[in-house]
Amino acid sequence: MPTDVVMPQMGESIFEGTITKWLKKAGDTVQKDEPLFEISTDKVDAEIPSPVAGTLTEIKCAEGETVQINTVVAVIDGAAPKSKSAPKAQPAEPKVVAPEAPPQVVAVGTEVVMPQMGESIFEGTITKWLKKVGDAVQRDEPLFEISTDKVDAEIPSPVAGILTEIKVGEGETVEINTVVAVIGGASSKSESAPKAQSPAPEVAPSTPPQVDGKRVRSSPLVRRIAKEKNIDLRQVPGTGSAGRITKEDILGYVSTAPKAGSTAPQAPQQVKPKAEPPQPKALTGEVVPLTKMRAIIAQRMVESKRISPHVHSVYKIDMTRIVRLREREKAAFEQCNGVKLTYMPFIAVAAIEALRRFPIVNASLIDNAIHYHANINLGIAVALEWGLIVPVVRQSELRNFVSLSRTINDLAGRARTKKLSPDEVGGSTFTLTNSGVFGDEFGTPIINQPESAILAIGALKKEPVVLTDAEGNDTIAIRSMQHFCLGFDHRLIDGADAGKFMSEFKSTLENWNREIG
Repeated sequence: MPTDVVMPQMGESIFEGTITKWLKKAGDTVQKDEPLFEISTDKVDAEIPSPVAGTLTEIKCAEGETVQINTVVAVIDGAAPKSKSAPKAQPAEPKVVAPEAPPQVVAVGTEVVMPQMGESIFEGTITKWLKKVGDAVQRDEPLFEISTDKVDAEIPSPVAGILTEIKVGEGETVEINTVVAVIGGASSKSESAPKAQSPAPEVAPSTPPQVDGKRVRSSPLVRRIAKEKNIDLRQVPGTGSAGRITKEDILGYVSTAPKAGSTAPQAPQQVKPKAEPPQPKALTGEVVPLTKMRAIIAQRMVESKRISPHVHSVYKIDMTRIVRLREREKAAFEQCNGVKLTYMPFIAVAAIEALRRFPIVNASLIDNAIHYHANINLGIAVALEWGLIVPVVRQSELRNFVSLSRTINDLAGRARTKKLSPDEVGGSTFTLTNSGVFGDEFGTPIINQPESAILAIGALKKEPVVLTDAEGNDTIAIRSMQHFCLGFDHRLIDGADAGKFMSEFKSTLENWNREIG
């Protein structure tokens, strides 16, 4: 009975692997647990053993190809060795296996499955197909969009070819590894003419990424970022295994690469058409079902209010020192670091400093016990047109100002373009949410479970303030003031702890004396 050999998952946050070498060829006999092929991922290079004993009848993915986990890469026929009873069949068998292996891939087609987007995610909803049946699709080109409990994402095509079948429609929720589409196969019979075109796209990506005749190793995500930013991967130093270019490598290169001056004259030309006022939407009486994300948000909000007795504490903070510092340094900061200088990294640094001093605010109440977290994983709430998502800056206490600024900017940008990975949206220990971007004085936020606190950022506004000098004299001055509201779980955080936390937070911002890089 034939056994499918799949690309294994080599870690919780790894969702693809590159086949670097086949240790057996089609027609070879292989023993169970004997090394079959070698793979490379962002975190590890490894030999993959055969799951069964038998004959390797088909290799579906060639050396150098990068595929998602659970993709079938080969087929082993455990019954093949039994055919030795007829001696005449032995010379015929190799002749049949060798020539038929390549056509089999075209005849059967490549199955596209619902990927597993995280360790605790077992299903996903297809929200939109980006291609229709009959469309040509390139390898790594976005094929469909999905929504899960933790993330919305675009799923790339595992191969180049013709989309011959869509098995799961938009709005349907299916379990992971369910076949949702087929690329190639029956409808590819008439592909004899286009065959000259389909190898071309696959050769094109491999031509530029070569250094000294060697293939530049990278993931589809890295190649997509390079394509979007018009970056030659040969210029990007890789820090991964065997020089593999990781996501951090390409993002670091993007942030430090000089910007093309040609973009400056185009900007003013694009501003003029945007002067049209937004048209009001027509009122309708329709009933629209909740999207997957909105349904999850609704469920989590109700659960949080039921679980945690919420208390809110509001502080007004004088941000004048930071406003003046930002105005003075923002141009040089952007030129040096490749990202705009916003107020969020200042606020994040102050929150991290206060969380270090008062770790109870960074703790969680689980199973009637207080869990003090070893790291400060800072959640940054990002409002989307279709909902809300909270990407996470992991181990934020270990980052400097520039690193925080770059990471927050990167996560927010990719959240809006559905390019976050599952491990970037879970495991936060404290959350910042910026309701002030819409002009709110302050909001009273709902805690993101299982966290115990959340900080809402109000609008930054100038207002008259009474200032008292060292001798007790009062004066009125125009200052930049901002409200901050701490929502906390009163089961484990007392009002005194919340007050101490906010006082430390306030002091850090009002007396800012740190380097910003």
